[in-house]
Amino acid sequence: MSDAPPVSDDALDGDALDEAVHRVERELGRLFARIRVGWREAAATVHPDLQPLGYQVLAAIVSGHVTTAGELIERLQTDKSAVSRQVRQLTELGLVDSIRDPDDRRARRLVATELATERVTAARAAYEGRLAERLRRWSAEDLDRVADLLDELGR
Repeated sequence: MSDAPPVSDDALDGDALDEAVHRVERELGRLFARIRVGWREAAATVHPDLQPLGYQVLAAIVSGHVTTAGELIERLQTDKSAVSRQVRQLTELGLVDSIRDPDDRRARRLVATELATERVTAARAAYEGRLAERLRRWSAEDLDRVADLLDELGR
């Protein structure tokens, strides 16, 4: 006979929950690592000298969701100097133009060039093709559930 107190069902549930949380953390870590590899590959597709952050900046500009350095900083949750370096490189590579904002002559808008749009589209197509190949193995219901759970996690 053991002198240890009996383990309650609540404690067992807590242990199972802790292990499940750790598993989710591990799997998210693996997923994030794979995403970083994808960004690195996409950046190289756009230009061999482009860094993953530069690709993220460019993709955000190409999407049309951001058009100023401030919006990039907010969207990518990074610092001003990092965004400035990336925008400068993208401009030097002929991928981004900086133009005066017609509504505020002091402000600048960032616009993707045609070359940038073509290259980001090609990089996205390759990545999305690989992702779609994996996701198409799942049912629509499973995909909807994963999307809902990720949305909830991101809040």
